[in-house]
Amino acid sequence: MGTKLHSATVKRVQGLQFEAEARGMKVIVDEPEQMGGTNLGMNPVELLLCSLGTCQAITLCLYASFYGITIDDVQVEVEGDRDDGKDPKAAPGYQEIRCHLHIKSSASEERIKQLLQVVEKKCPVGDTLIKGVRMGETKLTLTT
Repeated sequence: MGTKLHSATVKRVQGLQFEAEARGMKVIVDEPEQMGGTNLGMNPVELLLCSLGTCQAITLCLYASFYGITIDDVQVEVEGDRDDGKDPKAAPGYQEIRCHLHIKSSASEERIKQLLQVVEKKCPVGDTLIKGVRMGETKLTLTT
């Protein structure tokens, strides 16, 4: 099995506001006003939580369909703990992320729990976060 290249472009709009684009779809990413932004979009770490939550929900729905399980509704709450920036020795990323899935289905609790095991194994964003990912070298093009 081969790999598929995914790509995204991030361009500065103004200040700390950026436009992120992938496959022609765009989202505004910004910081809250107290961090120097304009609060017109989620910040990157909030977007990461949203990526995990939506990936779990999509993976759940796809595999539910595959296994013949009807999902009437799904909502995912995702929260993470990060250092508040006051400890200079603390890592800047999340120390822990927790998900709470709310699922409406006529399927038995046992079948839903089996489905959740599949979701935990097959969600690409969750897999990336759990296993980590090798970061390639950042290349620089400087313009004047």
